[in-house]
Amino acid sequence: MSLLMAASLVFPAIAQPGYTPTKENLDARKEFQDNKFGIFLHFGLYSMLADGEWIMTNKNLNYKEYAKLAGGFYPSNFNAAEWVSAIKASGAKYICITTRHHDGFSLFNSKYTDYNIVKATPFKRDIIKELAEECHKQGINLHFYYSLLDWYRDDYYPLGRTGHGTGRTTHGEWKTYYQFMNNQLTELLTNYGKIGAIWFDGWWDHDQDPDFDWQFPGMYENIHKLQPACLIGNNHHITPFAGEDIQIFERDLPGENTAGLSGQDISHLPLETCNTMNGMWGYKITDQDYKSPKTLIHYLVRAAGMNANLLMNIGPQPDGALPAVSVGRLKEMGDWMKIYSETIYGTRGGLVAPRDWGVTTQKDNKLYVHILELQDKGLFLPITDKKVQKAILFKDKTPVRFTQDKQGVLLKLAEVPTDIDYVVELELK
Repeated sequence: MSLLMAASLVFPAIAQPGYTPTKENLDARKEFQDNKFGIFLHFGLYSMLADGEWIMTNKNLNYKEYAKLAGGFYPSNFNAAEWVSAIKASGAKYICITTRHHDGFSLFNSKYTDYNIVKATPFKRDIIKELAEECHKQGINLHFYYSLLDWYRDDYYPLGRTGHGTGRTTHGEWKTYYQFMNNQLTELLTNYGKIGAIWFDGWWDHDQDPDFDWQFPGMYENIHKLQPACLIGNNHHITPFAGEDIQIFERDLPGENTAGLSGQDISHLPLETCNTMNGMWGYKITDQDYKSPKTLIHYLVRAAGMNANLLMNIGPQPDGALPAVSVGRLKEMGDWMKIYSETIYGTRGGLVAPRDWGVTTQKDNKLYVHILELQDKGLFLPITDKKVQKAILFKDKTPVRFTQDKQGVLLKLAEVPTDIDYVVELELK
């Protein structure tokens, strides 16, 4: 392989048996929960083929032939300022981008492999560096997605349950691959300023091999040593491991499992659910089935009501531009957030658990009742241990009539709610 196997650093295989987060880390967890809303970006060589980020293994593309895509990768319309501005306009507080996906191509300038955007493409620009600088400039937090598996390198061995048809006939040793990952993570946490989180993906590639050791303790220790406030999340679909700072749910809200990927118990860690704006993560030219603004806003609100963040994905086009439809959706979400952000940012799941009609969020003595689906003018809330002092319609501050007894509170609405989110603010005592 024409890969640099430099191993200038040594990482322990076993460390952090009893991880205790630092004050910086705990503060970062709170900020993460307060932010509530982020945008996911899946971008890489796979974007050129316009058939999703799994095309290399789905179509059994030979890794040497696939790598030739780099010679034509030139996202001429990439503009970090435009990306960040459009995302900021949505009300999102952070961005998570794929620095290296399962195809093994690095979207940043790494000295540990020539298979990266600066060395292998005519574009020769470090997209991650430009994005990091713009995020820091515009006050948006930046998170890095990093793949644990690799369909290109021969030292990702033993193979998991994916990538068997990419033509690798020789196999290296896991120890060099593990070293490579840690070296790259060190670059990402050293060369790009403050990073909010490392978002791992791919553990499930060896979920049928219970004896496989990913050696996470040493990896996690290195991340926390380099940036103590950097949060670690792992999209493994099971209970979080020691050393992780957030819990991730894929294509489902916490406690739900409609996609079959999120059956794990809900932990005490900050929660994040990721989902797609259309159907795919990476750009797919035939997928124009974008979720409506109402659906996206409802997902954000329901996530907040379940005490979770929403990480909403966009797959940039091969030319580096964000699809026009997704930019439009970002603006529409932003228009809604301009009015209702107070009921989302800095809140936690409210004292009334999620219901079919909607959810509640809470901040101090304010309970925000988010009515998403209701066919009546009345809504009963089983609030028994708090007294409601006042109820108002959030959008215009008009009073909402209510009665309260030992069974709970009955809101008497002036109309059957038709807003995307009909929010009633309760002041509790």
